[in-house]
This record gives sequence, C-alpha cells and structure tokens, in this order.
Amino acid sequence: MSSRLIVGSTSSFPSKNPCPICGDQSKLDGVISSCIDCFLSGGELYLYKYGVTLAFFLAKLRGGTCTFAPSDPPEEVIHRASYLLQIGNGFGVYDVFKNNCKDFAIYCKTGLLLDTTQGRSLQVASYVAAACLILSSPLSCVPAAGYGLYCVGRLAFDTGISPYFKKVPVETLVSLYAQHESQAVTEIAGTD
Repeated sequence: MSSRLIVGSTSSFPSKNPCPICGDQSKLDGVISSCIDCFLSGGELYLYKYGVTLAFFLAKLRGGTCTFAPSDPPEEVIHRASYLLQIGNGFGVYDVFKNNCKDFAIYCKTGLLLDTTQGRSLQVASYVAAACLILSSPLSCVPAAGYGLYCVGRLAFDTGISPYFKKVPVETLVSLYAQHESQAVTEIAGTD
C-alpha cells in the first residue's frame, strides 16, 4: 500500500475495515487526503491533461479530460491543496453543479476559479456539451455538424478560454468563502 497521500472525495459509506493509513474517513465531508488505494477504491486512475493544443483538445471525443490552461509549478499546486485542506472546507461547500471535486482539482493545478454566478461546474459543462451533441444528432443531416456543436460547447467552457475563470490566490479564495459563509449565517439568523 502506498504511503503517499493524495486529494479525493470522501465515501459516504462507513468502512468496516478502516484503512491503516487513512483511517475511517466516511464521516468527513468535502475534499480529504487519502492514500492512493482508498482514492481509487478499486477503480482506475485517469490523467487529466493541462496546456493542450487545439488539435489535441478536439481529438478527445470525451469532454472533461483536458484543458488549454497550463498547470502551475508543482510547488504552487501543493501549496493551494495543502492550504485548503488545512483550513478544512476552504474550497466552500460541495455542490455537484457549482463546486465539485473536479473544480477543486483544476483550481489547485491552475489557480483559476470559476465564477459560478456566471458559469457552471466544468464537469456539468462537459455533460451539457455531450447532451447538445445527442440532441442535435437527429436534427442534423450531417453528423459532423453535431460533433461541431459538441466541440463549440466544450471550447466555450474550457478553463483556459472561458472569461468566467479568474486567477485567484488561495488566501483570497479562503477569505472570500469565509465572508460568504458569514453573510449566509447572518441572513439565515435574520429570517428566524
């Protein structure tokens, strides 16, 4: 078993035999550190590519596997991930549509943050682009037109192209989420 820890989403099912490295993390919420075996949980590891060319991007039939945005140096990536994990929920509340584990990983690698008031999660954007391809296929006489719409959808929401992504230092991000949570608590308390 590997002793290296990596970032992953928690399992919502309690473990009968906690990992000797990670322990039982089933009651934790959000992004956690775990060993590679617990992270994979019997699945496969897929490599997400950063700083790809247009040709590479368009050749990938499955969306959500690469971006034009280049990865920052490893020291910056590790700093962001470690800082957010030390704060505990420093990346904000998990939301499958606006703030999921893929968004966390891409933020750590690039420092680019999606403005969810304007855009949507990268994972969701990939599914929307695929749905456009499926829906447009019966309407299109030329299958290439459907694929073209799919590619345009993927391009529009790519981290390296979309105007909805901004470079945000991790310390600023944590401060913004703390302010947002404080305002939400105040608003909830004011309605009671």
